[in-house]
Amino acid sequence: MPETTESPVELVRAIVAAHRGERGVLLPILHDIQNRFGYIDPDLVPALAHELNMSRADVHGVITFYTDFRSEPGGAATVRICRAEACQSVGAEKLVADAEQVFGVKAGQTTPDGSVTLQQVFCLGNCALGPAAQVNGRMYGRVDRGRLIELLANEGDA
Repeated sequence: MPETTESPVELVRAIVAAHRGERGVLLPILHDIQNRFGYIDPDLVPALAHELNMSRADVHGVITFYTDFRSEPGGAATVRICRAEACQSVGAEKLVADAEQVFGVKAGQTTPDGSVTLQQVFCLGNCALGPAAQVNGRMYGRVDRGRLIELLANEGDA
């Protein structure tokens, strides 16, 4: 990413300006902000709300409702484990417990060293190959503890 002298608030204003005239802009704007900064800093919510003529509560509510949005920096790797019924029936609960033990954090948290963010989702659309997991956006099926560790170890090679 090129260096910029613009403040985060100025960058948010520029992102909002790029979406002027569009309908239903909050979600695309939030995605753009998260793509730019890696997360949506709560300190930016007042400026965003002002630019969109919305309440801070409305903007905050959308950010916290959707699990794809983060309010703090994520880890270098993001692991998403499916907890939907099909994956649950073939061991997703154990996979989540194993992942929490391996990484030392609960689902929804980032390891203290910032290496991994562990998330749970409720369908990755890979039902026939459960338990399913996603590592940095790449889908995997039939994941168990050993395979998850192997996937993360090999992530740098991808």
